[in-house]
Order: sequence, then C-alpha cells, then structure tokens
Amino acid sequence: MEAVSARRVSELLAGSGELALLDVREQGVHYRGHPFFACSAPLSRLELVIGDLVPRRTAPIVVLDGGNEGLAEKAVKKLKDLGYNDVSVLQGGCVGWKQAGLELFSGVNVPSKAFGEFVEHHYGTPRITPGELKRLQEFKKILVVDSRPFEEYHRMNIPGGIDMPGAELVYRIHDLAPSPDTLVVVNCAGRTRSIIGCQSLRNAGIPNPVAALKDGTMGWELAGFTVERGATRVAAEPTAEGRAKALAAAERVARRFSVKFTDFRELQEWRTDSTRTLYILDVRTREEFERSHAAGARHAPGGQLVQASDEYVGVRNARVVLVDPDQVRAIMTASWLNQMGWNEVYVLQDPELIETGPRKPNVPDVRRWPSVSAIPEGAAVLDLSTSLRFAKSHIPGAWWGVRSRLKEARERIPPGEMLVLTSEDGVLAQLAAPEAAELFSNVTVLEGGNAAWRGPTESGVERATTTRDDVWYKPYDHSADYLKHAREYLDWEVALVEQIKRDPTIRFRAYP
Repeated sequence: MEAVSARRVSELLAGSGELALLDVREQGVHYRGHPFFACSAPLSRLELVIGDLVPRRTAPIVVLDGGNEGLAEKAVKKLKDLGYNDVSVLQGGCVGWKQAGLELFSGVNVPSKAFGEFVEHHYGTPRITPGELKRLQEFKKILVVDSRPFEEYHRMNIPGGIDMPGAELVYRIHDLAPSPDTLVVVNCAGRTRSIIGCQSLRNAGIPNPVAALKDGTMGWELAGFTVERGATRVAAEPTAEGRAKALAAAERVARRFSVKFTDFRELQEWRTDSTRTLYILDVRTREEFERSHAAGARHAPGGQLVQASDEYVGVRNARVVLVDPDQVRAIMTASWLNQMGWNEVYVLQDPELIETGPRKPNVPDVRRWPSVSAIPEGAAVLDLSTSLRFAKSHIPGAWWGVRSRLKEARERIPPGEMLVLTSEDGVLAQLAAPEAAELFSNVTVLEGGNAAWRGPTESGVERATTTRDDVWYKPYDHSADYLKHAREYLDWEVALVEQIKRDPTIRFRAYP
C-alpha cells in the first residue's frame, strides 16, 4: 500500500493536476483538525458519498486519518473493492501533516468559510449590525432577504425576512426591490452566505444600497433580539422584466470575472474523456431540477455549492459544468468558483433537459441481507443513522452506533437472540450487515430502515455505544448553551482570514 508524504501531497495540491484528498474519519473528528483541502468522507459512509464526491474511478486519491489509526488502510481496501485503482495513504495522517510543518484547520466546509472572510476583506463588503437593522426597521423601508435554503430559513429567520437562497438573489431581487432607495440586507445563520450574497448583489450592479447582516441570525440572537420561527415567505419567480434585468446583470458579472462557457457538443466529448473528472451540477431550485434536468446532472443549488464546495466536488482541478437554462444562477455561481481558485468551471449554454424526478442515489449495488419488517420479540436494535437524527427520533429501546466502530457496539449491547440493524433508509444497514455478522451471532436488517418504521418512537441518546462525534453539531444543535457555541463559531470564522495566510496552497483570486 503506497504511502505519500505530507510534503508531496502539499505539492500536488498546489499543482494543476487532479487529486482527491479524503479524510475518512467521522465528520465530528474531521471538524477538530484537517488539511485545508481535505474533504470529509467517513469510512462508515464511504460507499454512500464516494460516487458523487469522486465520480471517476481512475482519479488519484489520497486518504487520511488522524495518524496510525488503521482507518485509512481500511478505506483503501474498500475503495479498491469499489473499483478505484489509484489510491494512496497520507503518511502519518494529520499527525504527519502537522509534523511536516503544515497547517491544520478546524471546522467543516473550511475552503468556503475562509473564502467568505477573504471576500469581505478584499471587497470591503458593507455590513450592518443587528442593532442598526433593528433601529432602521422602525422607520425605514428595508428588504431583508435570507440567503439560506428554505429548511434553514423556516427553522428561524430575521423577522420579516424573505427566503431567497444564494444564487437566487440576483435572479429574483429585481421585482422585490424596484425602488433604488430600498436598503437590501442579506442574512444567513452566520457570516459566509450573508457576505457572498451581499457581494453578489453588489457585483451584479443593482442600484440599491446593500449590506450583509453582521453574524446573521446568530448575531441577531446574541444581541438579544427574537427570531421568527416557521416562516414561509419565499421570493417568487421573476417576471419577464425581472428576468431580463437579472440576465443583463449576470452578463456584466461574466465579463468581469472571466466566466467560461461550453456547449452540448463539447460536454458530450468531456463525458467520454476517461482521463479527466467531470461534474455536471444543476444550480437551480430542487423543484426546477426535478421538473427537468440534464442527463447525469446532480442537484447542487448555487448558494450551497459556494457555501460547501467540498461536499459536492472532491477532486481538485476537475472539470465542473454548471446548468441553468436562464444562465443567471450558473453565471453567478461560476463567478464565485473562479474567485475560489477553480480553473475549469463552465456554464452550459444549451442544456438538454431530458430527465425528470429526483436523481437516483449514486451508491453501489448492495448485497441483499435477510431483513424483517417488524422487530422480533427480544431482539436488540442497533441504529446506524447520525446521532443527531437518532437523538430526535428512534425506535424505542434502540441502541445508537457507528458502522466503523461496531466492535464498540459489541462490547455495549447485551447478548441476545438477534441483532436488527437499521439506518435512515436502510441502505447503510445493509452495507454494515456483513461486518456486523462477524461480531454478532444472528444479524438481520429492518426493511426500509427508519423511513419505513410506522411504530412508536422515542428521543434521546441514552443507549449510545460510542462517542457522539460522527457529525458536526451546529451551534443551534446545542440547545442548552446555544449562545456560547454561536460566539465560538463566529470567532472561528473571523479568525480564518489570518490562518489561510500560513498555507501556501490556498490561492483565492482577487479581481479588481
């Protein structure tokens, strides 16, 4: 098994060739510290994410763990079983990276978060404090637009705000703010999407004054103000006039930020190029995507693609084609990816939207393990869904565990007649069943997983078999001390702009 030194991996990341750097520890462990360009691809869920993260089986991959944990070696074997043939291990993992004098970054979606801070500093993005916004709202007409997906907005938002996620801002703003005197304030949960959203409107040249709400909904609550919950205000589709203004604005942005375009013929050639990795990403709303989309496209709403690029594209220097028949959202997204340092991002000019409905998950065929539709009397249940989902709702009496830590589950779960595995939709349980059968005497799977369960449920995580670090807990997931976690999170984001100066592989582009 080939091991690659940290210095060599750093050189490859700074070069122009393709490379996927994958951290196979659980996301909550990845959060504590990792190389800047490492994507989270937990060993426990590797089969569920690798097909989208690294679609080309011959792409070069380097996997890492904390250092001598054995997770990286297990991931190499699993990836080779899946058909990936150019897989290496980062020598010494994160420990080796640090010993080589290289920078480790805490947090998730670090490239995007750091980029947001870079944008604010470089462009001088205007911002408004929660106190200033609250005061102005009492006597001035202000349009507050929330740049997050609807689910986040619906959970909590600035009172009166309208949901208009990321790339939708330039597309939909013109009908909502027809008067150039209206102050437009863009917010998100914290900082990144507020900054990028505000600067998008400025780059597009809308005549209105625009500002980012400093620290978003977290800052609003830290200032002692109350958020709105359960709101359903969503920006409407643009009128013909609004669409024309949006396209004209996007065309200006395309010229300024050197956005590249491609056509269907060239895309077809790239599809057959076995030497390069290709991502086809539809940046529109989910409803539009499911109504019709290009063959092989993955839904990646523009704002979230910029906000969490490492969750969508795992191979550096791959080709990325963005799809939006109206082009506005694709151009705005491409302009940001260009500034993040991505070299081959293209807007598709003439997409053929021939597929409909949700995209089928890109996971390998799963060996069908014996399953049950009900929990047998006396059986133990082990739920492999995330600890967050388990805490909210699970089968009464179920244990919670992590697939890559089944030995820990074996030590905690009392011996019984049968072990029933379940997960969000049952797929992860099927993948884990052969591994569990090596440790437990009688293993079966709940048909359809938790999604198919129609019985009673309970909440809490009293029966955890391992540490609850499988996922990163957002500040608002910490209900008991939310404000403390919010302050720490915002401080972390702000500090990134200084930390990235210590990593020579990070090359954001500054346009005049």
